[in-house]
Amino acid sequence: MSRERVLSLLRESGGEYLSGEAMSRQLGISRAAVWKAIEALRQEGYEIASAPNRGYRLQGAPDRLREGELAGPLEGCLVGRKLLCLDTVDSTNTECKRQAMAGAEEGLVVIADEQTGGRGRLGRTFQSPKGCGLYLSALLRPKLEPAQVTDFTAWVAVAVCDGIEAACGVRPQIKWTNDIILGGKKLVGILTEMGLESESNALEYLVPGIGINANHRPEDFTPEIRDMATSLQQQLGHPVRRTELAIQLIRALDKMYAGFPENKAEYLAKYRADCLTPGNQVQLITPVSRQEAYALEIDDQFRLVVELPDGSRKALSAGEVSVRGMYGYV
Repeated sequence: MSRERVLSLLRESGGEYLSGEAMSRQLGISRAAVWKAIEALRQEGYEIASAPNRGYRLQGAPDRLREGELAGPLEGCLVGRKLLCLDTVDSTNTECKRQAMAGAEEGLVVIADEQTGGRGRLGRTFQSPKGCGLYLSALLRPKLEPAQVTDFTAWVAVAVCDGIEAACGVRPQIKWTNDIILGGKKLVGILTEMGLESESNALEYLVPGIGINANHRPEDFTPEIRDMATSLQQQLGHPVRRTELAIQLIRALDKMYAGFPENKAEYLAKYRADCLTPGNQVQLITPVSRQEAYALEIDDQFRLVVELPDGSRKALSAGEVSVRGMYGYV
C-alpha cells in the first residue's frame, strides 16, 4: 500500500524534509499518489509538515503498529522481513500457524492491536485489550530435530528482556520458565508452539508468541489478575511507544535466532542472571497435585532444579509443571 511505503520513507529520513519527487522516484508511483498517501496519513493522525521546494517532514505520529513504522528499522533482519499488522485477530500465534500451513516463509511476524482469544500455557487466556499492549508472534523454520528446541522458550525469554531493556532502559526478570516480571508482577507472557510433520515427526515450524503489557492501566486488567499483573507504563510512570518496543523486540529475536543453538553459553548465562526463581520456596502445580519445594538453580538444560521436602532433588522441564511462589506471584 502506498501510504505504508511513504510512511516508511518519511521515517527513514530522520526528521529531514523529503521531496515528493524523490519519493515518487523511489517508490515508482506518481507524485499525485504520494500526495494522496500524505493526506491519508494526516487523516490518521500523523503530523506531516510541508514546505515549498523542500517536500515533507514527519513531525509527530500516533502510537500505531503498522508496516510503514516498522519495515525500515528492520531492514536486514530475517525475523521481521515480512510483517502482517492487524487491528484485531483471535490470536497472533493462531494466525502465524495458519500462515505457516499455507506455506509462508520463515521470518514472518504477525502483530495485532488486539487479540480476542489470546492464549498462554496450559490453556490459560492472555488478556489483550485494544491499544494497550504489544501482541506479536514470529514464524520460524529451524532445520533441527524437535528435541533440539526444547529450551527455545528460555532463549525467547532472554531476547524479550533484551528488547525491553533496549527500548525502555529497564531490564525485567524471568519467573521460570517463561513469565517476564517487573516490580514483582507479570509483565509479559510467552507461548511457543511447534508444528510437526505427521508421518516423520520432523519439525515444520516454531511459533514463539509474546504478549507485553505496554500501556495498560490497572483498570485494563480484570479483577482476578489485577494484583499480579503490571505494565511498562505503570512501572516507568509514563507511556511507552509500542512501535519502538516492537522494533527492539524483533531485533532481539532476530539476534537470538541467528545464534540458536550455537550461542547456548551466552543465553544460559543471561537466563541464570535474569531468573528470580532460584533461592525461593515455591509450589509445584500439576493438574492433580500441589507440592512445596525449594528452588535451587537452573541447570545446563534450562531446567529448574528443586529440593523436595524429603531432601531429594528433581530437575523440572517446562512442560511438566507450573511453578508459583509461596508468598505472592513470584
